[in-house]
Order: sequence, then C-alpha cells, then structure tokens
Amino acid sequence: MSTLLNIRRIDTARDAGLTALDELRARLSPRGDIVSEAGRRKTLEVFGEALVPRQVVERICGDVRKRGLPALLEYTTKLDGTQLTGSSLRVSAADLAAAHSSVEPEFLAAVRRIRRNILDFQTAILHRDVRLERPHGSYLRQRYLPLSRVGCCVPGGAASYPSTVLMTAVPAQAAGVPEIAVVAPPTKFGADSPYIRALCHELGIAELYRIGGAQGVAALAYGVEGIPRVDKIVGPGNLFVALAKQHVYGDVDIDSIAGPSEVVVIADSTARADFIASDMLAQAEHSPGSSILITWDAQILEATAAELVRQTAVLERGDLARAALEEYGLMILVRDADEACRLADLIAPEHLHLDTYQPEALLEKIPHAGAAFLGHYSPVALGDYAAGPSHVLPTGGTARFASGLCANDFLRRTSVISMTQDGLAGLADDVRTLANVEGLTAHRASVDVRLTAPAADRKEQVTR
Repeated sequence: MSTLLNIRRIDTARDAGLTALDELRARLSPRGDIVSEAGRRKTLEVFGEALVPRQVVERICGDVRKRGLPALLEYTTKLDGTQLTGSSLRVSAADLAAAHSSVEPEFLAAVRRIRRNILDFQTAILHRDVRLERPHGSYLRQRYLPLSRVGCCVPGGAASYPSTVLMTAVPAQAAGVPEIAVVAPPTKFGADSPYIRALCHELGIAELYRIGGAQGVAALAYGVEGIPRVDKIVGPGNLFVALAKQHVYGDVDIDSIAGPSEVVVIADSTARADFIASDMLAQAEHSPGSSILITWDAQILEATAAELVRQTAVLERGDLARAALEEYGLMILVRDADEACRLADLIAPEHLHLDTYQPEALLEKIPHAGAAFLGHYSPVALGDYAAGPSHVLPTGGTARFASGLCANDFLRRTSVISMTQDGLAGLADDVRTLANVEGLTAHRASVDVRLTAPAADRKEQVTR
C-alpha cells in the first residue's frame, strides 16, 4: 500500500476558480456517466454495441413494457447470469420464514430497535388532515391518504443492504401503505441474502422479487405477469437504476434520480483527524462514493490526509475506498468558516457533517443539504443505519430543490372544498372578475346559476 494518497487538493486563496470542484460536481450530477469498466463490457456483450447508459435503459424498459415477463426473465439471465421462471421470480413465504429462523438473534434484535427508531421519527413528522373553517358554515380541508402500492429497490451487487429495506419500507409502513413490493438482484447480496429475506419477513413484507437493475424498475412501473404495477418506486441503485426511474416517471412516481453517495465534512481545529477520515472513507467505500473535506485549518487537512492513508491500509474495502478517494475526493483549504459554508451550500451535498465546535451556528448558513450531522459524535453512519430519518437522500447537488425520503412521500394529498350558498356568495365577485379577465364565461355562469336558484332547490340548506 502506497504511503501517498493522490487525492486532489484546493487552496481557495490560490484557486479562485475552483475548477476541480466544478468538474467533480458535473461528474456526480444526474447527468453524469459514471459506469464501471465491467458495466461497459456487459453492455457490449448483451446488446452487441457500445450503447450509452440512457440508451441501454430505454431499450430494457421499452422491451419489458412491450413483452412483459419474458423480457424481464431474459434480461435477468443476460445481465445477472441467473435463469429464472415465473414461479422462481418471487421468494416464497416459506423461504422468507426459513431465513428469519436462520439468521442471528442479534441481527433481528437490532433491526427491531432500528425499526422502532424509524417509526418514532417518521410517525412524528407525518402529515395530518387539516380543516380550516370559513365564513357562513363553509370549510376547506386538506386530506392525506396513503398510496396503495409502492416498490422498493434494494441494491445487491457488491454488498448486502438490509438497511435500505428498513429506510424505504418502514417509512411507507408509517404512512399506512398497504402493499409493499421489494426488488433486489438475484445474488447472494440481494434477494438471495438471508438477511434481506429475514428482514422482509420481520417487517411483514410478503413480496420480495429476485430482480434488479433497469428491468426491475420497469417491472414495477408497468407490471408483468405475477408482479402488479406500483404507484411509486423508491430506493437507491446504480446509474442504470437511476436512469430507469427517470424513464418511467410519469407512469409512476419516484423518489429521486440518485447518483453516487457523497459527503462534505466541514472541520475546525476541534475536530479529530481520525474521525474525519473515517467519515470520508465511509462514503468512499461505496465505490463510487465522493468525499470532500473543507477546513480552514491546514494542520487538520494534513493530519486527515495521513489518517486516510493509515485507515485505508487496514480497511477490508480499503483498496476500493482509496480508488474512490483518488477519483472523486477533494480536500479544500478555505480562508474561514464563512467561506466553508458558502462552498458547502454551493455543493448542496447528500450528507453534510459539521465536525466543528458550534455546528448549529454553521448549519444556519447552509440551507441546502440532504441531511446534516452535527458535532464530533454524529457520524453519517448513524443516518445510514439507525437514527430514524431515511438514508435515501438527494445527491449530485439536487438538494438545492429535493429532499430526503420520508413517510410523507407515501401520502397523496387531496384538497376538499365545501361551501354553503352564503359562502359561495362571499367569493362570487372575485370568481366573476377572474373569469371575465380569462374569458371563461362558463366558470362565471357556474357560480351565477347557484346564486339565482330558488330556495326550494337549495338542497344543501336542508341537509346542513
């Protein structure tokens, strides 16, 4: 292992243009094209030509929409190397129960505690119906109802992610969604993982399908034999999953178009270099994953660089993390805390860790971030696994306008308007004015006819 880490550095006192930061932001945005070399080779093997990711997704989604189950099974064979049938697509209830019986009791105890944390938070923030009384016995109401059916995408290529099941399905359960379908690749880390299966059983999720990638997204969006279509698709994935979600949006709702995981750490002289390095590596080990340190303390920057070398040498996924740091990492030396906050807000990161003495004060200066972690003892891993907010967050600068997944995203809202005749009369002149300006005379007439109706026809007056 080299004692040098080739991570890019910026000193804002010398690099006012921040070219390296601009280039990195462009690569990590939803318009980026981060695909592994293995992924490129697989594209050529399956399609016989070097298609760009968006073209791959368009072909797969269009084929699944047109041909249904046969196309889904074909792409699962070609892309995942697993031959499935209609009957082996869904993990059976018996297999879910068997996995639940086989996993360690400590795992089940942990996920039960985590589920409670998630439910406590998600239920606390859940929207409730609102009723506003208006003059003359009229009222307005906002009504919230859960979606009928949602699909949760769970990655399963290089690692197993039961945490993603928790962070997508439990918020949906908090909202009252009655049907939840989970899709994960047919791999030992995906739908074949005993931990994924055991967790689905623990959560009462009966639908776990052994499909992933763009074909899994298409199956959820359009429905195929044995898999009814859903109303919304949530959960992370690689570039092909993200582009597939973008492609099917409109036929179904989605949470976001997510890219590689990312963290911005702002640190001052009170931070510990080993803490900072561990947070940066926790994102880098996703590989790809972007880690950016911003500090106005040169000693902290140098100490963190040394810690990154030391820790990558002993981490199980150290080589992958090191490669990601060199490809997608940055260490930025700024003039002061205010400049650090301006840069962080410009990046609008998925994870923002304020590893400083007074993090609350800095947070007020950074309105754009997917999730914020305050102080020396709030590592991003808490949000990834156990705290309660979902770890499904906006990436690639989309925190400028997007928010993390939560229970409220699984609710539909409906406005309700209930007017008496007197209440209608109080708004009639304003309706007439706008209807006249817009030339929509039938709108005006629909009000006038109700105000000139004989009293005997006013059935609402009898029923109220």
